[in-house]
Amino acid sequence: MTDAKLKPTSVDGAKPDGAEETRQGKASTVEVAPPPDVIEPDPDLTPEEAEQARRKYLLKRFWISARGYWGRSGDGFAWPCSIGLLVMICMNVGFQYGINRWNRGIFDAIERHDAGTVYYLSAVFLPLVAGSVVLVTSQVYVRMMIQRHWRRWLATALIARWLANGRYYQLNLIGGDHKNPEARISEDLRIATESPVDFIAGVISAFLSASTFIVVLWTIGGALTLPIGGMSITIPGFLVVTAVLYAAITSTTIAVIGRHFVRVSEVKNQVEAEFRYTLTHVRENGESIALLGGEEEERNDLDKTFTNVLRQWAKLSHQYMRTTFVSHGSMLIAPVVPVLLCAPKFLEGSMTLGEVMQAASAFAIVQTAFGWLVDNYPRLADWNACARRVASLMMSLDGLERAEQSDALGRIQHGKTESEAMLSLNDLAVSLDDGTAVVKETQVEIEAGERVLVAGESGSGKSTLVRAISGLWPWGHGSVDFHPDRRLFMLPQRPYIPSGTLRRAVAYPNAADGWPLDEIKAALQKVGLEYLNEKLEEEAPWDQILSGGEKQRLAFARLLLHNPDIIVLDEATSALDEKSQDRMMEMVIEELPKVTIVSVAHRAELEVFHSRKITLERREGGAKLVSDIDLIPRKRRRSVLSRFLDNPRSLAKGSTGSGKAELSGKKK
Repeated sequence: MTDAKLKPTSVDGAKPDGAEETRQGKASTVEVAPPPDVIEPDPDLTPEEAEQARRKYLLKRFWISARGYWGRSGDGFAWPCSIGLLVMICMNVGFQYGINRWNRGIFDAIERHDAGTVYYLSAVFLPLVAGSVVLVTSQVYVRMMIQRHWRRWLATALIARWLANGRYYQLNLIGGDHKNPEARISEDLRIATESPVDFIAGVISAFLSASTFIVVLWTIGGALTLPIGGMSITIPGFLVVTAVLYAAITSTTIAVIGRHFVRVSEVKNQVEAEFRYTLTHVRENGESIALLGGEEEERNDLDKTFTNVLRQWAKLSHQYMRTTFVSHGSMLIAPVVPVLLCAPKFLEGSMTLGEVMQAASAFAIVQTAFGWLVDNYPRLADWNACARRVASLMMSLDGLERAEQSDALGRIQHGKTESEAMLSLNDLAVSLDDGTAVVKETQVEIEAGERVLVAGESGSGKSTLVRAISGLWPWGHGSVDFHPDRRLFMLPQRPYIPSGTLRRAVAYPNAADGWPLDEIKAALQKVGLEYLNEKLEEEAPWDQILSGGEKQRLAFARLLLHNPDIIVLDEATSALDEKSQDRMMEMVIEELPKVTIVSVAHRAELEVFHSRKITLERREGGAKLVSDIDLIPRKRRRSVLSRFLDNPRSLAKGSTGSGKAELSGKKK
């Protein structure tokens, strides 16, 4: 059985001293460069100029991480696949030139009525087509393999940084442009890694095609002499000049009418992510919504969010309409232009039919190469928006990572106790990321085997203190020290139930096969969930099936399996009735008699299970520890009604004068 040494933050988990380094080491198999230095905006810039500079830097920030795929710590397939793709692009251009020459030969043979040449070229055409098809198919496969590997490499690195040291939780506590990180990591990162490969392959292919077939146009077309007002003007390489001017006009037009494409695409992606998040939020909280009858309110919220999505799609459709107008018009006109330009030379006999058709084919290829921006501007804008959204998340993680390495914002330190104390808070102060104090300096030392209750009114900083102890809350000063080689286990108010089998849910955060099935069943039986033993191997949405009380009982079953040295309970029995709560606490004390317990709770009934109580009080400038007392061991009285419901006969016995019947008989 493995130790519960990797602590999933904000869920149940265990964390020993030094677990931070262990977790970082196991979380990522991809080495990434340290975050770049923060760049302060020029104070002389206007807000609009500062925003424009930030948006430009976002693309730079994306490439700082993304280019590492081809670096020393990148993927071993990166360079071989990239070189192979380049070779196939070059070979495909060669086949295009061969087909272009074939067009000239076949039409010249038809013009001469040369049947033998026509039959010969017909036979040659099949190998040319077959070779081109094989190359294009292989090119698609290699290109998509680069995209897939690049996405896997960058996503692995980004997810590792997101999960490390609880940053995925800390992002919820700080400001910044990192909303909906799940959409940025999944959809935006996919587009951000797929599109550049397509673009680079397209640019290389366009450049090689344009270079090759400009020579063809220059050679075939030659010079064009135009008589104007009794004078003659000679235009050398008139087909090349026409192709360049035609592409310049269409590209400039598309750039002007589509200048807002990037911004509209970015806003569209953001509202789409917000709509997905709203739908997910409704699904995850379906029970509460159904019990409260909040369907109408949720529908209004969804309608509002979806209306915003449709509004942004309408704006994007207008951009598509403008660019489509230019690109489709260009596609229809481009094949006709070279034929019209070559017609005078053909009619006067200085150009053959084969040369006309070769020129038309070459002109179309050159125009396609020059018009690459026209055809891909919408995708380029979409990539621009997605890359910036990914970079925004990277920058937020950069800030957290820099804060971990710097003392400028104040960091809570985690170390080892020098005495026999199990847990020690040394001048611990907790603050927000902007420096606002939440909990003032706190000095607490907890010995092995102590059971400490942390009390205080709502908002006094109890849960924040627990997060600081667990390492989730990094800001503040002072230190949290644990006894060396002791394991900490957290039980939050809302236990995390992962997807998959119930057995996996009980064993979490360890693997489902971390314990024999008999041990898992025994743990469930001790917490009163033995009726679930037959369903341990079933895959189901257990997070939705189990009630709040059952989830908390399941968390106690995890606790028994992991057998830690220190337990931190953050309202871990709030969903249980008083009787079930008592049973859980008694069970923990009986099964783990030497365990050290730190509990955060509002219920006064829990005092009987603790040997010490510290109280936090909310004050201006941060909560403060106002009392630290030893609890007097005592037995608890049970109400007459509860005793009667348990055993009606006990009421009759108690009425005979036996005072013992009024005591619950529970021991501390």
